[in-house]
Amino acid sequence: MLRSERGVVLLEVIIALTLLAVSGLSMIAIIASGLESQRQVRSHEREFQTAGRVLAAYALLTRSDLDLRLSRRTVGEFRVDVQRPEPMLYRVGISPGDAPELELLVTVLYRPISP
Repeated sequence: MLRSERGVVLLEVIIALTLLAVSGLSMIAIIASGLESQRQVRSHEREFQTAGRVLAAYALLTRSDLDLRLSRRTVGEFRVDVQRPEPMLYRVGISPGDAPELELLVTVLYRPISP
């Protein structure tokens, strides 16, 4: 091999290693981003499951119990807003405690007036 050819081969090896390093770092960044997204999804899923349990507990309340809870109050890590838009309907909304304007779950409950 000539001296100039060895220099070109060395340059090609350096370029190939640089490209390999850049692509490796890119793959590491993509994997890290995917893991962070997965962590966030699990966190949101746990939050919705817990909110669902709170909503299920409110759905089991009687009319008189719901009347006692009319308003917005804190229940654990959530804000629960109970309203009565109609005489026999109750609207129950569950919001995160740190963002009460964002409702995670909402339901409407029918409770007839007792004779």
